[in-house]
Amino acid sequence: MHVALVVNPVSGTKQGERIAAHAERALREHGHDVVRMAGHDGPSTRAALTAAAGSYDTVVVVGGDGALHGVLPLLADSDLALGLLPAGTGNDTARALGLPQDEGAALQVVLEGHTRPVDLARTSLGDVATVVASGFDSKVNERANAMRWPRGPMRYNLAIVAELRAFSPLPFEIELDGRTIQREAMLVAVGNGPSFGGGLRIAEGASIDDGLLDVCVINPVSKARLVRVFPRLYRGTHVDLPEFERHLVRNVRLSAPDVVAYGDGERLGPLPLEVSVRPGALRVLVAPGP
Repeated sequence: MHVALVVNPVSGTKQGERIAAHAERALREHGHDVVRMAGHDGPSTRAALTAAAGSYDTVVVVGGDGALHGVLPLLADSDLALGLLPAGTGNDTARALGLPQDEGAALQVVLEGHTRPVDLARTSLGDVATVVASGFDSKVNERANAMRWPRGPMRYNLAIVAELRAFSPLPFEIELDGRTIQREAMLVAVGNGPSFGGGLRIAEGASIDDGLLDVCVINPVSKARLVRVFPRLYRGTHVDLPEFERHLVRNVRLSAPDVVAYGDGERLGPLPLEVSVRPGALRVLVAPGP
């Protein structure tokens, strides 16, 4: 393999540099060519990868969903293979692919070189590997990103509390393969994979290679019930609740006033937004099947 090793040293675990150094040594010891690139932000990383086009056939990302999101435009619908060494806070793409979280086991998957085609969710604002989220969660993200203090997970927790005080159900218009429905909802998520936000399994049961998007709606609930229900998202058991609604589609258009969409945990932009499935658009390195 000719490998471009894209490293985000400040991804969630702050272990990117150490993991990358180990991976680079192992790849070279196995006879692979390696060039390292910083993955601090999507545009600069894509520029570096574009400048080196033709010198690599595999991109190995050391980081989380955000680091991967930054390079998806170059990987989608290409002959390049993607390897993932999870080092982020969320690592939801790695979970959806069944990749090990242990760095040694994840590196072994890369070295074995087995590939599998998986889907992407395509929007006019960029491709998404995991979930496009809009509603309560995206408003929490907007609030957290505007806060100067504190840093780390506590800022997000405080943003949840603050947003919960002000939040009320949002009027969504949702076009599902040409059929339009209108809902007041707490949130609407479009799942290419099952989870986002570090294991929030909003689209529990979604498959990353079935050629479909799982449009998941949480219909209005009281604030007290939302607080009680929220932990069930981590277990995926919320899908049994009467407030949960799912639609399997190939194309969806979301509209709601003053709502911003996030994809792979990154800010995409304000609604309206159209999302389409791109079957088999990404080749990833995975563990061999039985």
